[in-house]
Amino acid sequence: MPTLTLLCLALLTATPATGAPATPTAAVNAVLDDWHKAAAQAVEARYFGHFTSDAVYLGTDATERWTRDEFRAWAKPYFSKGKAWSFTAVSRHVSFSKDGAVAWFDEALSTPNMGPARGSGVLVKDGDTWKIAQYNLSIPIPNDLLEDFKNRIEAHEKKHTGKKGK
Repeated sequence: MPTLTLLCLALLTATPATGAPATPTAAVNAVLDDWHKAAAQAVEARYFGHFTSDAVYLGTDATERWTRDEFRAWAKPYFSKGKAWSFTAVSRHVSFSKDGAVAWFDEALSTPNMGPARGSGVLVKDGDTWKIAQYNLSIPIPNDLLEDFKNRIEAHEKKHTGKKGK
């Protein structure tokens, strides 16, 4: 019995008491996964709590460059209805600055409304917490379809702004 007691004590002392992720990558993944989950559950305070106060969100439309507060105002009706959006990371790559205070990532996303999408962004360490400073949502366009999309975007811009595409 003493051997079993010692084994249990060893296991208890080896487990972090805080339940904090074991690595910086796991910590960043936990924040991003919870952020996506908060949107899927339409928990506005938790979702926007993952941003820095000066965060920027870049959406898929060229006009969608929002500060955290602008994005929150835009998204409020969705959260208020109890249905925001549902993004699930299919894969994710995370890198860190040498001092470990900044992380950047890219992720392939599965979305029910947009199909395959991509997110990328930057997180900064705020004490013991990672916060999203910038997020960029995009829809990857296969190279074989690019010419058609380019032409359609230029026609759309010309129709809506009277300007010729670049």
